[in-house]
Amino acid sequence: MIPEITPRHPYQSVPNEPTSVRTVRVACYPFAMQQRPGIYVEIQIRGDIEEVWRQSQRPELHEPWDLRFTKIQYLPRASEAEPQRFNYTTRIGFGLQIVGQGESTGTREEATGLRTSALKFWSADSKSLIEEGSGYWQYIPTENGVRFLTWYDYRTRFGAIGRLLDTVLFRPLLGWATAWSFDRLRLQIDRGLEPKVALRLSAIHACSRLAIAVIWLWQGLLPKLLFDDADERAMIAASHLSTALVPMMGLIEIAIAAWAILSWRRRSFFLLNIVAMVVALANVAIMSPSYLVAAFNPVTLNLAMIALSLVGYVAAAEIPSASRCLRRPPKEST
Repeated sequence: MIPEITPRHPYQSVPNEPTSVRTVRVACYPFAMQQRPGIYVEIQIRGDIEEVWRQSQRPELHEPWDLRFTKIQYLPRASEAEPQRFNYTTRIGFGLQIVGQGESTGTREEATGLRTSALKFWSADSKSLIEEGSGYWQYIPTENGVRFLTWYDYRTRFGAIGRLLDTVLFRPLLGWATAWSFDRLRLQIDRGLEPKVALRLSAIHACSRLAIAVIWLWQGLLPKLLFDDADERAMIAASHLSTALVPMMGLIEIAIAAWAILSWRRRSFFLLNIVAMVVALANVAIMSPSYLVAAFNPVTLNLAMIALSLVGYVAAAEIPSASRCLRRPPKEST
């Protein structure tokens, strides 16, 4: 008999969930720590269920889109009846990597076309925060494609320190990486965007946005607030404004730097930044034209900012975003 899952249980079933999936949830339960809800990620993909299954079940196709793994290798097995074991590797930088193992604990397909693939995983690597865990993949056919989702949880090593590090940093980062990877898979299937290209576009977008934020922060903090630069005051005075406004302008520029980061998913920031640069440059040209030919002048700075904004705007058109994924199971229908 399958145990009943009480309301608000961390692993409650989703609407119309088949018995086999509920069984998988209950089987994963021992790996929960302190009633945490585990990591849940769901996304809608317009592709065919066979393609989603293929991209997520074949190691050579799974590796490119999943940010969590550098290499996945299936191990030989004597027959199809045996569980499929695999090794996984994750590079963590500075020439270091974490290795672990896993095993498929069952695959089931319902008459409705819904498929579930359960697995468990573990690592004896002393660098791995994860000691062991389990989870499942689920593929639910819909009118518009496939609801592709996963749930997994794990037990950490290093005692209380490991649990604290997991709660504060590792688990949120791992959940984000899972969701970001799911959206990269969606872009590959729905739009034909190769995972490597998606990663490069994301890096270009991040570099552009961070560079713009740093420039705004620098211009607001150093010459206006910390060092009270004479040229800043001269340009303000040439614009027929009070020099007492310089600190306030510095705070505004720092706020724009913060906005550049907080509006990470909004491409419109780049367009507004271009407008701000054009207006600022026109103001200098009219009010303080002598600064246009000075060393490190507003022309080169503003044109560079405009170029960065254009690059960021173009790159951000098709990049993965974890925000497109559902991070909590849908509530039970009443």
